[in-house]
Formats: sequence, structure tokens, C-alpha cells
Amino acid sequence: MPLLIVLIGVIFLIFLIVKLKLNTFVSLIITSFLIALLLRVPVAKIPTAIETGIGGQLGHLAIIFGFGSMLGALVSDAGGGFRIATTLIDKFGRRWIQLAIILASFIIGLALFFEVGLVVVLPIVFIIARELDMPLMYLGIPMAATLNVTHAFLPPHPAPTAIADMLNANLGHVLLLGIIAAIPTIIVAGPIFNWFLHKVYPQVYRKNIDISVLGEYKEFDLDETPGFGISVLTAMMPVILIALGTILGFVLPKHSAIGEFVQFVCAPDAAMLISLIFAIFTMGLRRNKQMKEIENTLVTSVKQIAPMLLIIGGGGAFKQVLVEGGISKYVSQLFTNTHMSPILAAWLITAILRVALGSSTVSALTAAGLIAPMAQQYGSQSAMAALMVLAIGAGSVFCDHVNDAGFWMIKSYFGLSLKETLLSWSTLTSVLAIAGLGSVYLISLFV
Repeated sequence: MPLLIVLIGVIFLIFLIVKLKLNTFVSLIITSFLIALLLRVPVAKIPTAIETGIGGQLGHLAIIFGFGSMLGALVSDAGGGFRIATTLIDKFGRRWIQLAIILASFIIGLALFFEVGLVVVLPIVFIIARELDMPLMYLGIPMAATLNVTHAFLPPHPAPTAIADMLNANLGHVLLLGIIAAIPTIIVAGPIFNWFLHKVYPQVYRKNIDISVLGEYKEFDLDETPGFGISVLTAMMPVILIALGTILGFVLPKHSAIGEFVQFVCAPDAAMLISLIFAIFTMGLRRNKQMKEIENTLVTSVKQIAPMLLIIGGGGAFKQVLVEGGISKYVSQLFTNTHMSPILAAWLITAILRVALGSSTVSALTAAGLIAPMAQQYGSQSAMAALMVLAIGAGSVFCDHVNDAGFWMIKSYFGLSLKETLLSWSTLTSVLAIAGLGSVYLISLFV
């Protein structure tokens, strides 16, 4: 009966989002109320549970998301992303062009959401493909695969950060293990899949490049953009600080003055604040921008993430009613009794939800709510909790198809038919998800 209630709730959520086209946040809240009633949570406690779920989920995550979005916007608007991509492509040349695209997409993808990263990198990829007389798809696959991996695996992106909080996993561990898992995943889903797809489905590798599909986009004069080094440092500073704090945490005495200082500076909230202040200087004031112009960039970036924050809050409400109704504990015990690997369970639940719901963030948050007790039994310092976060991230990109906006963006930008998009992009995201699961399993053998 508990599983039937969960199934009813998920089907109802899919119906609201996919069929009725209702706002995702509203759909999550309505579904949370329905499931709470079906689970016989006392009526008087339901509003409190939903409020607790939203507040507990957002909490300090709002700081990370907000500052992360602002930093990414500053780097993008100043031309930092353009500088990073063009410099790497110029240095690597034609022979290693895929590697250049991967490195550029990885650095830019750390600071920008998947969709925003596409908008920043695609114009550069279009121009390079045209100048080198290469099929756009040849460069687009490693780019899109890399942006997808950073979005799904690495904090401070919304989904992995929120899931780490829900599963009580150490954010630094998630980041370090996520970078390790990202490397083989990108290699498999990028260059290797590119080679294979070109062999079996070469018709998508066309050279007719229509840059007009991008609409209006901001063009930069390379001489007027920030330097390569400062652009990379600004984009990667949150990752550098959080990773540094995690590594030094194993070396420095925890109760020493320097140890406490490092842990304070490298804590996610403080790291994001320091990184944002640094970006305001390097991508704003140092570029002779007025504070009013910088403020406009910051305000616009916050508007862009507002819907995402609400969705994450709704995911927290959904999780909380599952906890209040005893579902999370029931599902945890069920998987424990079947002796299924927690990594596989996390991936499988998320992948099924991803295919049904379309949104990687909603599917990841929903799955995290179901399996949270399984992860929390390992403790916040356990590598297993971090690996389960990565497994959820891998499952959340599985088989992107017609119910997701990203699918239609790829179809439009690359000039593909519906069939071609399904056979190339949907297959790519499936390979990416499976390769991600394999990478997580491989890491689990050593940690």
C-alpha cells in the first residue's frame, strides 16, 4: 500500500506537469498535500510539514544558488566565457579540438547552468565549426555532454547541492568525487560516443551551419574581454575554495587557529560570498563597469534562478511529507531487504522519474526524498553518501526526450529532425547516465 500511494502521487505529479502544463512548483505542492492526505498525516500537521520542507530545503542553499548565479552572470556578461573558450580552442588546434571544447565547456559549466552554458558556448562552437569546415555535431556532442555532466554532478549547481543537503552528504566530498567521476563519464559520452555515432548514424554530421537559429546573442571583441587566467580563476574560485577546504580538512588539526580559519573561509556559503566579491572586482570594477551596471547583472541573474529555487523548495516539501508519512523509511527498508546496492537504487529510481517527468532537477529531488534514509545511515563524512548523490545526478540525465526543454533546444540549435534528435541526443544522455553510474561504481571500489 505505501508503494501504491507513492506511485499514485508520482503519476499525479506527471499528469499535472506534462498534461495540464501546470507550474512545476505548484504541482509539487499540490502533490505533497495529496500524498500527505493519502498517508493519513494529521490534517493539522500537513501545512507545517510542507513549510518545514520548503524552509529546511532552501536554507543556506539559497545563498549558494543566488551567489553562484550572480558569479556566472558576471563572468558571462564580461566576456570571460568567450575568452576561455576561444583561448583554449586556439591553443589546442584542429587535431585536439574536441579536448579544447571539453575543457572550455567544463570551466564555463562550473559557473553556469546547462541551458545558460549552451547559450554562452554555442556561438563560439558555431563559428569554429564553420571556420574549420567541420560538422557542428562533431563539436556539439562533447560540449553538450560536458555541460550536462557539470550540471548533474558538481556543486554549486542546484541539483547536486540540494541533493547533498537532503542526503546529509559532505559537499566537499561530493565535489571532489564528482570531478573524478566526471572525467571518464565525459570521455565515454563525448569523444567515444562521437566516434561511434559518426559510424552508425553519419547523417546528423552535416556541415550546413545556420548561425541564425541562435537569434540575438552578445558578440565580444577579444581584446576587450578579461584575460584568460583571471577568467578561469574567477569561474573556478568556488570549486577551488571548497575543494581546498576539504583537502586541508584531512591535513590540518581541526581545533587549531589556522584549521578553523581555513574551514570558515572554505565553507560553501563563505566560499560563494568570497568568490562573488572577487568576481565583482575582476569582471566588473576592474573592467571599468559602473556599480549600476553590475547591479543590473546581479538582479537579472536572480530573476533567472527564482523558478529553480521554488522548484527546489517544492521538492523539499514533497520529501518532508514522505518522511512524515513514513514512506522514506519504508522504501529504505524495502531496498535494504532486497540487498540492492544503494548506488544502483539511487540511480534507478532517479532514471525512471527522469523519463517520466522530464526535468532532471525535479526527478533528482523526488528520488532524493525517497532514499534519504538510506544515505543518512552512513553519516555525513561517509563517501557512500556522496556517491549516492552522484548516482542520483547520473540518473537525472537519463534519456532526455520530448518532455524536457533541453531536448527541444538541442533539436533547434543543431537543425535536427525529431527522429534524429531522439536517435542522437536521447541516446547520448542515456550513454552519459550509464557511464556516470559506471564511474561512481568504479570509485566505490577505492573509497
